[in-house]
Formats: sequence, C-alpha cells, structure tokens
Amino acid sequence: MRGRLFGVGVGPGDPDLITLKALKILQSAPVIAYPAPEAGVSLARAIAAPHIPPGRREVVIRMPLDPKRFPDRSTYDEAAAAIGEHLRNGDDVAVICEGDPFFYGSFMYLFDRLSDEFEVQVVPGVSSLMASAAASLMPLVARNEALCVLPAPMAEADLRARLAVADVAAIIKLGRHAAKIIDILRDLNLLDGAIYISHATMPDQQVSPLAEVDPAAVPYFAMILVRRGGVGP
Repeated sequence: MRGRLFGVGVGPGDPDLITLKALKILQSAPVIAYPAPEAGVSLARAIAAPHIPPGRREVVIRMPLDPKRFPDRSTYDEAAAAIGEHLRNGDDVAVICEGDPFFYGSFMYLFDRLSDEFEVQVVPGVSSLMASAAASLMPLVARNEALCVLPAPMAEADLRARLAVADVAAIIKLGRHAAKIIDILRDLNLLDGAIYISHATMPDQQVSPLAEVDPAAVPYFAMILVRRGGVGP
C-alpha cells in the first residue's frame, strides 16, 4: 500500500493560525518535508515546529532564493524522488508550506511531479494576503470590486497598466523591488492610500503607511495593499 502525499498550508507565521486539519496531519504523518534556503532555517518548519511530534523523519528541500535560479528544476526533481521513495514504502508524507500550498506555494512544483502516481490531498492555509488584510484592518473587496494580486518582480509597464485600473491591489514579493513599486504608485496618485505590511502575524510584524517606508529596508516577506475608495454602502 502506498503512502499519501499531503500539501499542508501552515499559515503566514503565527503557529496559532494553523488549521485543525493541518494539525491532525502533522501529528500523524511519519515523514515531514519542507522548503528551506540553501543555508539557514526553514520558515515553514519554524511555523509548524510547535505542532510536529518528536521522532519524525524529515526531508529538507534546500533551494536557491536567487530569482534567476528559482524555481530550480533539479531541486524539485531531487525532492520529488526522495519523497516518492517514502510514499512507495507506504509512508504518508506531509509537505508543509508557509501560507497556502497553492497560493504562490512551492508545493505546486512537487504536486506537478508526483500527483500522477500518488494520492494527493491539499490542505489550505491562511495566506499572507488574508493575514495582511487582517493586520492592517483593511477590508479587501466589497460588492462588485475586483482584487488584483501582483508580484512586484513583474515588468514595470505591466504593473503600471494593471494598477491603473485595479479596484484593489495586493502587491507581493517586494524586497528589492519596493522602490519601483513606490514610484509607480506615486505616479498613479495611489501612494497616500497604500498600506505596507511586513512579516504579517509574526513577532516582528510591521504595519504602516507606505509613504513612511524606507524602500531600502523592505524584506521579501512584505506586501502592499492599495484600494481606490472606501467600502461604504
């Protein structure tokens, strides 16, 4: 009998935001896999740590964070092979992802490699988008408004075109692209209403008007929320 593959969202940072279903899987799966940088600790593993019983076998998926090398096909090929071996031996494997597995989650690359051969279940998690809206006390969308999610590394012309017409926008993966985003929002007269959130739900969470943020100090795990109007009836 083959094991089952679980893609488990563990939320944006606060361990208390994990779902009950994710908790049950983490406490029962004999193998835990998770993404990690080439050096250093895994954010997903750190979030889930209070809920992982001792003695679990672990598969650490070390991957480059350089945008020019991500996603690294060979990294996911090797990880899928290691996870597949556990599954063929009959062990369930829980692959944990910060946020939600299918919202810019690394699990989707493993899913693409393993779902044809093994049973897969995906457990949704609280995404950084929902966490940032809650942290900033900013309602996202109302009535017939449309939400546009934009990765900051997009080409500047594409970002300008989409932000020019968006009712509400969430700009993610900021890091070194923060200055570009600030310039675009200023040109579109959207800067004053933009809210900046970094490390949502974590101990070092920061929420402030974007106009007050130093772009040189913006981390990768940061988001900008901007809307054109209020949410009144």
